[in-house]
Amino acid sequence: MTVHNDTVEQATSSPEQAQPYRELGLKDDEYARIKDILGRRPTDAELTMYSVMWSEHCSYKSSKTHLRYFGETMTAEMGEKILAGIGENAGVVDIGDGNAVTFRVESHNHPSYVEPHQGAATGVGGIVRDIMAMGARPIAVMDQLRFGAADAPDTKRVLPGVVDGISHYGNCLGLPNIGGETVFDDSYAGNPLVNALCVGTLRVDDLKLAFASGKGNKVILFGSRTGLDGIGGVSVLASDTFEDGAERKLPAVQVGDPFAEKVLIECCLDLYHAGVVVGIQDLGGAGLACATSELAASGDGGMEINLDAVPLRAENMTAAEILASESQERMCAVVAPENVDKFLEICAHWDVTCAEIGEVTDGTRLIIRHQGEVVVDAPPSTIADEAPEYNRPYARPEWQDELQKFTGVPTAPLGEALTKLVASPALCSRDFITNQYDRYVRGNTVQASHSDSGVLRIDEETGRGVAVSADASGRYTKLEPNTGARLALAEAYRNVAVTGATPVAITNCLNYGSPENPDVMWQFRESVHGLADGAVELGIPVSGGNVSFYNQTGDEPILPTPVVGVLGVFDDVSKSIGHSVSKPAELILLGETMDEFGGSIWQQVSTGELGGLPPKVDLANEKRLVDFFSGAEDVLAAHDLSEGGLAVAAFEMVKRAGLGVDLDLSAVHADDFVAAFSESASRALVACDAERVDAVLARAAECGVPAVRVGAVNDSGNFTFGGQTVAVADLVAAWSATLPDLFGHAVGANSVVE
Repeated sequence: MTVHNDTVEQATSSPEQAQPYRELGLKDDEYARIKDILGRRPTDAELTMYSVMWSEHCSYKSSKTHLRYFGETMTAEMGEKILAGIGENAGVVDIGDGNAVTFRVESHNHPSYVEPHQGAATGVGGIVRDIMAMGARPIAVMDQLRFGAADAPDTKRVLPGVVDGISHYGNCLGLPNIGGETVFDDSYAGNPLVNALCVGTLRVDDLKLAFASGKGNKVILFGSRTGLDGIGGVSVLASDTFEDGAERKLPAVQVGDPFAEKVLIECCLDLYHAGVVVGIQDLGGAGLACATSELAASGDGGMEINLDAVPLRAENMTAAEILASESQERMCAVVAPENVDKFLEICAHWDVTCAEIGEVTDGTRLIIRHQGEVVVDAPPSTIADEAPEYNRPYARPEWQDELQKFTGVPTAPLGEALTKLVASPALCSRDFITNQYDRYVRGNTVQASHSDSGVLRIDEETGRGVAVSADASGRYTKLEPNTGARLALAEAYRNVAVTGATPVAITNCLNYGSPENPDVMWQFRESVHGLADGAVELGIPVSGGNVSFYNQTGDEPILPTPVVGVLGVFDDVSKSIGHSVSKPAELILLGETMDEFGGSIWQQVSTGELGGLPPKVDLANEKRLVDFFSGAEDVLAAHDLSEGGLAVAAFEMVKRAGLGVDLDLSAVHADDFVAAFSESASRALVACDAERVDAVLARAAECGVPAVRVGAVNDSGNFTFGGQTVAVADLVAAWSATLPDLFGHAVGANSVVE
């Protein structure tokens, strides 16, 4: 059967033909601009390419005016170790001895609501391919998850599917899941956040970039065949042609095959090691439309593509459908002619489907043919790089002052408050989730579940390794967006610091409501400035990021959620500091505690409300903690203080071993409740042997870190503070039961010791 495509010749001869550009998300002026660029109306295939590449997801058209602030503020010194930064598939950092690490976090929010399993699974697959496209071997994944209220009916549908999708894809790939975060809040009902992070390793010399260079070089598509899945849910693309309107039954969410991706990883690594790849791009959002236009736009010439050569798994696909398909597990490479046979040989060895679909030209156009007809003839940069840029209105919301009014929080008996906190969906055990993930596959995981950061060995001979953490507080960010972003950065940075690693780079995934809402754009702009300025204060670069807009249900946006990831490095991971205490020890609190409950978990648990100002944050204090923990040989264990404060951190340090703890709250603050549950920033709790207390206090003083002995870990099995005692076993029982009770499962829920 012949597919009837709209050709360039037809587009030239029928300038007045109506086209469904609005249904594809283009505005009237955007469509007019496309016609000006081409000097005619676009073909169906061209309209498809421009619409997907000019979408918010691909073009950052509402955010790029603010994202430039990252580059404007980054100093030359900060960027010295960045091998690939903002604008690449993932940031790449030189960590010494010829080694590099790449990491990135990206959103797959809306697909995970529509079809939780596949939405989350293909989110993992997509971020892994971003890492592969840099020339790296993926070595671990993490996730940042946000759902509606834990007891909401739809959360019971979405959460199990998302977790199952993440575990299925990651476990099948053989990648350890080394950490993450799960948050519940009403604002995420109907719009969950599924942010997937991947980290990979490579030799500096093996770095690959996405560009098509060299006249005559071949363009090779390899991996899975191209089908009808994931074509953006756009109704006009769900028809045989734009004219007849006959619906095609397409899955709106991509369908993943982790076993195909596992083979694709090994195939890519062999191709890299063979030296047969000039440039490479993964096929994720916008599929072949994105890969071809971005490769051509980043190169030094043009490109010609023949869609008839694309391996398909569906019949009678139009050019528009082939270009927009987001079928998973696909890559596109640029290969010199003399290396094509070797490239094909390696793909055949791994039984990976591949096809030569075009070549680099010395022209300036991207020309795409289907069934012998030209269906695309456009300057590639206008598709990939020249989307409209909007400086959307932004203004501090009228309701912000009212929100920042703090009416205080109710107090409760300390033991009762601690039990309520650890049993709350906000702080309860995530074993139901994390026990579905393989944390130790590949054998290089040093720290994972229950830890402040995931810690991995990347060099088995030297012990060199990395620590990775990602954090966010939508509650803090809604109260004060600039401070909220800085607090997310501070916590991720601190989580890396307490392991003994040296933080070296930042990534982000910025999740917000509609950019057409001035309130949301103000939140976004303030968050970007807070994060960029914070990076300068810490002296480490933002190596890349992602923006996800339109996260809202109806007119109600989600909490502004800037997820911030921090990468740290070790010379020797055997010297990393764990977070759990396994024997009696002394406890020392680092940092100052103030009466700060605005946006706190206690405020959420005790009142269900949000108000006040978030904790103050001084990033210079966070840097001092890095100085303290770097080479802190007297420290047995360390845990950052954040959600739930000192009491929750102390419980988390002793719960695995079933030990007891006796806290002296009077040494922390005059008010016992503040001492126990304040969420002041720049604090950590450390354990050391009794004879090393003076040495630890002296080291803290030397680093300019306030420090005080606040109690001890003992073998009593009781948690004693402020004159009250509660059994640690009772706290563990309350902490363990919540998610299994809510979701009807008991996966690892009764096991604390892993």
